[in-house]
Amino acid sequence: MRLDHVRGFVFDVDGTLVHRDGDDVHVIPGARGVLERIRASGRPLVLFTNGSHVAPEVFAAGLRDVGLGVGDDELLTPLRSVQTYLRAHAGSSLLPFATDAARAYLEAAGVRLVDGDAGGRVDAVLVVHTDAVEFAELESAGRAILGGARLLTGSYVPAYAGANGPIFSRGAMVTAALAKVTGARPIVVGKPSRAAVRTFAEQLAMRPDEVAVIGDDLDLDVALGRLGGSRTILVASGISGRVDLGSVPARRRPDAVVDGVADLLDWL
Repeated sequence: MRLDHVRGFVFDVDGTLVHRDGDDVHVIPGARGVLERIRASGRPLVLFTNGSHVAPEVFAAGLRDVGLGVGDDELLTPLRSVQTYLRAHAGSSLLPFATDAARAYLEAAGVRLVDGDAGGRVDAVLVVHTDAVEFAELESAGRAILGGARLLTGSYVPAYAGANGPIFSRGAMVTAALAKVTGARPIVVGKPSRAAVRTFAEQLAMRPDEVAVIGDDLDLDVALGRLGGSRTILVASGISGRVDLGSVPARRRPDAVVDGVADLLDWL
């Protein structure tokens, strides 16, 4: 496959460009070279991770610390794409399940956060990564959802790739609890979602069908690319591993599978 005609790129982070082992971050072989070659060609790129415990610029700084040259505005997360979603639902107030850092980022971005116990109107409950959850908070959110609030979640897949195997998603756990007690169907605002597609297309300033989406997860990265009509490449260095394309339904199938991101160097 050649990628000369692709105008922009969207990369997943964990399992695609890096592996995490606790607090240690290891760059996957070839990741630096691929990003550098794309930049040398004059084409833009963004990284989209469903990680949401810190502000996007903090993620970007952490990647720079390990040698991946990523600008703050090139790092996208559900904390960015939920804002895209909210622009289509003007005036939405959020009851968040999030870390203090994520709350501070959303407030600084102008998102109206509310407390479920304060008696005010709750238009949506947003679940992203959180460090701790109280049952009283779950009950307040559940009542808000039964009262008409939408249930938004950064991601609803059970795990993502770590250096030593899957890392369970706390956001998915909380979302599942709220979905169970309310019967609500969660609305994903991270990967894969229309909000995420619009977010990366706006950041790249191009149509989604001009973009290649590269990642390690069929249910997140490939699904994101297919939502937007983008070229999709699955890397086998992460959670989905090496797959037989013939066994994947056409609607979920990537355009190509490579062992690792380094294999893209020959296509650029």
